[in-house]
Amino acid sequence: MIPRYSRPEMVAIWSPETRYSIWLEIETLAAEAMAELGQIPANVPKAVRERGGFNVDRIDEIEREVKHDVIAFLTSVAEHVGDEARFLHLGMTSSDVLDTCLAVQLQRASDILLKGVDRVLAALEKRAFEHKLTPTIGRSHGIHAEPTTFGVKLAGFHAEMARNRKRLLAAKEEIATCAISGAVGTFANIDPRIETMVAEKLGLAVEPVSTQVIPRDRHAAYFAALGVIASTIERIATEIRHLQRTEVLEAEEYFSEGQKGSSAMPHKRNPVLTENLTGLARLVRSSVVPAMENVALWHERDISHSSVERGIGPDATIHLDFALNRLAGVIEQLLIYPENMLANLNKLGGLHNSQRVLLALVEAGASREDAYRMVQRNAMKVWRDANRKEGDFLRNLEGDADVSKLLTKAQLGNMFDLGYHFTGVDTIFGRVFGRV
Repeated sequence: MIPRYSRPEMVAIWSPETRYSIWLEIETLAAEAMAELGQIPANVPKAVRERGGFNVDRIDEIEREVKHDVIAFLTSVAEHVGDEARFLHLGMTSSDVLDTCLAVQLQRASDILLKGVDRVLAALEKRAFEHKLTPTIGRSHGIHAEPTTFGVKLAGFHAEMARNRKRLLAAKEEIATCAISGAVGTFANIDPRIETMVAEKLGLAVEPVSTQVIPRDRHAAYFAALGVIASTIERIATEIRHLQRTEVLEAEEYFSEGQKGSSAMPHKRNPVLTENLTGLARLVRSSVVPAMENVALWHERDISHSSVERGIGPDATIHLDFALNRLAGVIEQLLIYPENMLANLNKLGGLHNSQRVLLALVEAGASREDAYRMVQRNAMKVWRDANRKEGDFLRNLEGDADVSKLLTKAQLGNMFDLGYHFTGVDTIFGRVFGRV
């Protein structure tokens, strides 16, 4: 976790105080279930509720001696509760506490992440409708292709992020299981009903089969979902970075009063936020492979996964939370330049209409191969001419004898209507947003 890229609400989930509070709640709920089933004295849960507590520094002190965090925690709790504490943790193993706690933490983290996703979605939808019909050149391989609208660009990002929301919800559900099944998961020393009762109180599902740990395929799927969300963030950030380049300047990050772009060059307005988002996406994705490698544990349990999860759990959720909210802010304040978009679109003398001319020639009787050659030879005159002396694609086509045999000047002129390219925009918006 990097404090610079952290928000307090998410950080709090991973604090020692929060973790031990969840541990205490799990132990207390288990004791209440045991008492309800008549397995321990009825006064035990009451004593734990009234006097249960812990001291983080004391836990650390004990752990330095016993080299076991759960034992250190239980010892600290016992110092607060008194004699009744001897009935805590009966028949349980440390993974019952640790894994169930992690499920709770990841659930809480997911709820915060969903808020961030929703903020991004709202920003994308608002800006998409603002620029629903703002013409811009579409690019393939970074090269001018055919016109689209800036709103359609944003609609594509919105659709992708909406899929990510579904992925996160599915991952949240998959990770939300409780295991209180004792050593190697056999329930030999603890009643399965206790697991069910605790799970219900925590809002978790019962893990159908736990070895001694909750199976790590669940966690792998969870972190994979976070990685995909991070990749979407990077995709959007990369698009903005490209559009902010001086030679393009179709959109740029908001540059506040007093902000500095370079320590050496006072004229600079650098895309630092989206560059930062690109880096944060890499950090989040770095958790995916370790999470997948955690699936293959030895037999019923080893702890090779533990150190990994102590790192990637906080890091991935904290950094993704920060990234989502930074991205939302970038989109909300994004500076958009329709005039530059139109100017860039027209830089190649109408070449973006080449496919429409190709199709018209085919419809007029030319073979596709001949039509392609006719269009291409006229297009290349424009492409090769940096000074645009031959830079008018339409005039070139009108002067081509082979083209003129098949299409009139009026027909050719009609093919250079920009609005033609936007006839499907309402369809796209209806599919993405459910409205036009």
